[in-house]
Amino acid sequence: MSARPADGAPFRRVLECGCKVGESPVWLPESAELLFVDVPAGRWFRYDPARGTRVEYDAGEAIGCVAPVVGGGFVAGLRSGIWRFDAAGVKRELLAANPEDTAVSRFNDGRVDPAGRLLVGTIDEPKAGGRAGLYRLDRRGLARLADGLMTSNGLAFSPDGKTLYHSDTPRFVVYAYDYDVATGAATNRRVFVRIEPTATDRGRPDGAAVDVEGCYWSAFYEGGRVCRYDPGGRLIAVHPVPARSPTMPAFGGPRLTTLYLTTARDPDGRGGDLFALDAGVAGLPTRAFDPDA
Repeated sequence: MSARPADGAPFRRVLECGCKVGESPVWLPESAELLFVDVPAGRWFRYDPARGTRVEYDAGEAIGCVAPVVGGGFVAGLRSGIWRFDAAGVKRELLAANPEDTAVSRFNDGRVDPAGRLLVGTIDEPKAGGRAGLYRLDRRGLARLADGLMTSNGLAFSPDGKTLYHSDTPRFVVYAYDYDVATGAATNRRVFVRIEPTATDRGRPDGAAVDVEGCYWSAFYEGGRVCRYDPGGRLIAVHPVPARSPTMPAFGGPRLTTLYLTTARDPDGRGGDLFALDAGVAGLPTRAFDPDA
């Protein structure tokens, strides 16, 4: 990997929310709000940056990701499975049960593809057997795209939708796949970025987002930074975060140039809040899950 570039602009705190593990920020352009979750607390939020207000919902169990649904409401990956919620945040329908052992597995990071399918992975909580997987949900049901994972993370698509990015966080690696938008098939997995940890830096790739230039922004858990990689996997920018464990970025704001960032709470009590950065480049628009895709 090439030498690390000089630090770019730092993230700033925009909301004190005290999440244990904040995750899955998603921008809602119609209401100019940001969705995000607190994984172990089973909570998810709608945050209005203009008013500085937020509404809280209770998922009733650990929640890994959330996204809007075509026609209204939301879809979320929980421990028990993938559920549909109505517009008021009430759990209404189990779309797909978690096919793994829910005693040690839950759904984690998710992303809607250009056709409206939901891609979502799981986490092998003991991180011992590599039993987690990556799944696709569409009108045909739940299909497994990859297995042998420890913590499925970092889902994002290139601007043309033909490349799928996906990380396995504890293994310090980000993969790229060829993605067929017409069928939802992910093939030709290869290493996009491999991180070399050191004794003093265990930062590893967690959640991610892609901008209109095709660059991949990865939150480095326990690394206190967000790294931007060009489409060839070259590190081109590093943005410091005033929290040790950033978890996932998402582009939002009127021009999609504000990069929001969730974080996890550190043992010393820092982190767990929402941060933001003027990215200087726009991100890709939010896609809504289409149950008929």
